[in-house]
Order: sequence, then C-alpha cells, then structure tokens
Amino acid sequence: MSVVLITGSSTGIGRLTAETLAAAGHTVYATMRDPEGRDAAAVAELTKRARDRGHDLRVVGLDVTSQTSADTAVRTVLDEAGELDVVVHNAGHLFIGYAEAFTDDDVAHLFDVNTIGAQRVNRAALPHLRERRSGTLVYVSSTSLVTTPPFLGPYVASKAAFDALAVVTSYEVSQFGIETSIVMPGAITRGTGHFANASRASDQQVTAQYAELDPLVERTHEAHELLFEAGTTADPQDVADEIRRILALPAGRRPFRSVVDAARAGVDHVMAFSDLTREAFVRRLGFAETLELKR
Repeated sequence: MSVVLITGSSTGIGRLTAETLAAAGHTVYATMRDPEGRDAAAVAELTKRARDRGHDLRVVGLDVTSQTSADTAVRTVLDEAGELDVVVHNAGHLFIGYAEAFTDDDVAHLFDVNTIGAQRVNRAALPHLRERRSGTLVYVSSTSLVTTPPFLGPYVASKAAFDALAVVTSYEVSQFGIETSIVMPGAITRGTGHFANASRASDQQVTAQYAELDPLVERTHEAHELLFEAGTTADPQDVADEIRRILALPAGRRPFRSVVDAARAGVDHVMAFSDLTREAFVRRLGFAETLELKR
C-alpha cells in the first residue's frame, strides 16, 4: 500500500477519493485549505468516519496558492509517514460567466488555484520522489478542455493548461521512475460543490452588457444535467473508484490517461487520437525515451 497526498479533499471528488483510498488500505493525507476554520466540519466528519472504520486517513492543511504551505504539507507527510508515494492533484474551482467580464485578476486567481497550484505541490513533492526514483502523479483534469462548453471560459482555459502541464512534466519525471496518470471526469452536477460554489465575474458593468444572454447562463447547471440519459447521473464516486483502480495496478502498468464520463461525449476517442499524435511527434523529435518509464 502507498502513502497518498490528495489536494482539495474537503468535498466532492477529493473527499471521496481520500475515503476510497483509505478503505483500500492506503495511508491517506487528505489536504484542504483551512482545516481549523472553514473546513473544520469536514475534518471532524472525515476523521471520525476513518477512525470508526479503522482507516488510516489524516488531515493536513495545504493551500495550493502558497508554496510555503505546499512545502510544509509535504514535509509533514514525510516526517510522519517517512515516505510519499502518490500525489493526487484534485484542488480546483469553477468560474461561470462571460469571458470578457472576468478581469485579469479573476483569471489570474483561477489559474493560480487550478494550474499553478499543481506546480507548487509538484515542486514540494518531486524532490523526494526523484530521490527515490519512484512514485505516481495523478491529475484530476476535465473533459471540458475538449468539449469547451459555453460560459466556463476561464475554467476551461485553466484546466487545459493544467492538463498540458501534466503532460510536459510527465516526460521529465518518467526518467526518474515517476508515473503519470491523468483522469478526466466529465460533467458532474451532483455530489460536489462545483456548480453550487462557482464564482462569477467581477466586472458587473460588462456582465450587464451581456444581459440578453443571462437566461442561457442561468441554466448552465441544468444544461449539464440534461447531458445524461434517463436514469443516469454522473457520480463523483466513479472518479474516486477509477483512481483506486489505477493505483492498484502494478507500477509501470498504470494508464497515462483515463476518461470517466457519464455524459458519453466522446472525449475518450478524441484524447486517444490526440495522445497518439503527440507521442508520434515526440518520437519524431528524437525524445522517445521520455514516453517510457525508466526503472
């Protein structure tokens, strides 16, 4: 079993993944931004459930917008557990609104959380993983970077950048025995706070100028729910179960990419072709070894 650090574990996919991996026998460090404040209720429930079930699940504070916080969280894991095997990059936030109405500060903040946050955590964790020449990075990406739905502009852009950063990082860390798996959930409208807690654009003046489109924006959540066939819903537990399945596979056998999409948007086919094209190009460049895990 592995020692696993998961970002964004207070709700939704992160929380379910923490509980699912702990139930599978892993030592799990569920991290969240403010465990002694706004996340205190989540901490109490998580730790009680783990204690009652005999699972090794611990909570550590980690604000992905702070390198110091990321460094401290990883150091806590190493001090307590003596090792770190897996990092699950799950922390993220949703913006809904008109692209023009998001200020540069809005967009920069979202990228800070959704993209640069993963870079900070990698910079904290990778020195240890490289020294050991083993480990796994799991990135919870999004099918939205392919489907690009309306009114989610900054979010889609940040997840596309997050996914690209995961890919280019994989070339380098593979040479130190570190695997990468990118899990792409489709739209999930229930069981998370993603839509309920979404932020809106700061520039109200520009937003008002798009008022004729407001009815479309207001049914963004409903529109995503209508993606599913009757009797079908997207369950965040499916994503947690897929991460558990991936980590149960032998080292070197984990998939580079996995799509978990109850909406059946065809993203799995798109990404299969995209990754084949990318890998062929990398080989043409003469960097074929970066596509293979060096043991």
